[in-house]
Amino acid sequence: MNRGSKVLLALAAGTLAVSSLIACSGKGDEVNLYSSRNESLIKPLLDEFTAETGIRVNLLTGSGSGLLSRIQSEGSNTPADLFLTVDAGSLHRAKQANLFQPIHTQVLEGAVPDHLRDSERHWYGLSMRARPVFYAKERVNPEEITDYLSLADEQWRGRICVRSSDNIYNQSMVAAMIAHYGEAVTEEWARGLVANFARNPVGGDRDQIHAVASGQCDIAIANTYYFGGMSLSDDATNQNTVSKVAIAWPAQNSNGTHVNVSGIGLIKSARNPENAIKLMNFLARESSQSWYAEANSEYPVNPNAQWSEVLQSWGNFKADEISMSELGENNAAAVRLMDRAGWR
Repeated sequence: MNRGSKVLLALAAGTLAVSSLIACSGKGDEVNLYSSRNESLIKPLLDEFTAETGIRVNLLTGSGSGLLSRIQSEGSNTPADLFLTVDAGSLHRAKQANLFQPIHTQVLEGAVPDHLRDSERHWYGLSMRARPVFYAKERVNPEEITDYLSLADEQWRGRICVRSSDNIYNQSMVAAMIAHYGEAVTEEWARGLVANFARNPVGGDRDQIHAVASGQCDIAIANTYYFGGMSLSDDATNQNTVSKVAIAWPAQNSNGTHVNVSGIGLIKSARNPENAIKLMNFLARESSQSWYAEANSEYPVNPNAQWSEVLQSWGNFKADEISMSELGENNAAAVRLMDRAGWR
């Protein structure tokens, strides 16, 4: 098969997926969900929702940025009723693109704390991920990791691993620091952090944690759910890393450890809004939230939901309660600041 034929087949497959959703939309027993979450991390919950309500969920997965662009290009004809993605910055971009409509339900208002949802209720957090510091047990005293600002100290010169500045998780972390400390202090910190890099940023969060275990660096900044997945893995490399690395919770005496959310919003042109809101309520309830914790080592946003054994094993910590809306609002400033600091 030549390259042109492959392209045509790919386009046809994409058109078929959208056509199938369009054909399904408008029926009273269905809802269409665009999700940047891996199918295995959402499909079991959707199946449970269908079993309980009789409402079938038509799921389309892809990258967050890709799905956002798709909804924009589809315009008011999009079959999407809901958009689920990770990171408050990505959710803010969808809101800024005027894709969401605000909603208020007793379930969502009661289950999702105020700072973990959009200030105007255009989207709600569904799971929370912390971004602490991972350290080599044999080489680092965790008491030296007091807060994020301390990571710019000279004692960490050539000892820190973190992924690149184009990563939305890092952008949101810097956005939070801008909210707490202002741009001038945050830029000075970012320059100090860059000076302390053990290597040029490369790879994802798991790669940073593995680099600590292998001795390429002594500490790394990464999201906890990656470490949770490694802890539950049977892979020998993962188990070796987990045995050598531990978590330090920064800023416990000040703002708290930086956290972010995955979240969901109702599309403004949704054709099945009642079913969509039912699904949002379902995903925010305690049992669904506990499933998130078990399946992907993410912290529930619902304070009444139970933590998994892995999460419990890491202990309690003080989380930053900055409004997730501010992470998106400060994103552009954070990206410019990171560029000026030489964080590539």
